[in-house]
Amino acid sequence: MRSDAALMRASRSDPAAFRELYERYARPVYGFHLRRTREPEAAHDLTAETFAQAWLGRKRFRDDADGSAGPWLYGIARNLVANSVRRRRIEQEACTRLGVRDRLDEPASTAEPDDSWLEGLDEAFDELPDGQRAAIELRVLDDLDYERVAAELATTPAAARVRVTRGLGLLRERLTSTDREAN
Repeated sequence: MRSDAALMRASRSDPAAFRELYERYARPVYGFHLRRTREPEAAHDLTAETFAQAWLGRKRFRDDADGSAGPWLYGIARNLVANSVRRRRIEQEACTRLGVRDRLDEPASTAEPDDSWLEGLDEAFDELPDGQRAAIELRVLDDLDYERVAAELATTPAAARVRVTRGLGLLRERLTSTDREAN
């Protein structure tokens, strides 16, 4: 059996090596996220994002743990949880300041936001790769679970999660850069 470090080195040219690493760590990383979020759907999303970031950063992996990729993967997972909590807190505080919520623990009111926040969304959505756009439509617009999204796209639930996560990340990036350019 190859070490995690050997799999990470091999994954630079062999995706099957990364798949083997994924199979070793997917359940434990999911458990890590589930213990922190207590929400299975959020834990699945964070797990998918953990491995998406690991895949994208696989060339930067350094073997600092005697052949184990565990500390590196859990570092990515820990940062994702922290960023998720930070984003949620910022969002809640913004809602409070805007009067959409009087207190952070109250449900959102029925106040309608200004439609200007939608500017550029259709264009950015149309620019996404077909697989990501289809996955987002099925998951977000049609409100299908990842099992059904995967069935519709003839892929695995994990791959469907990655497509949604990457697509939403691209949308966020494009809309944020468009917003910055407008200001």
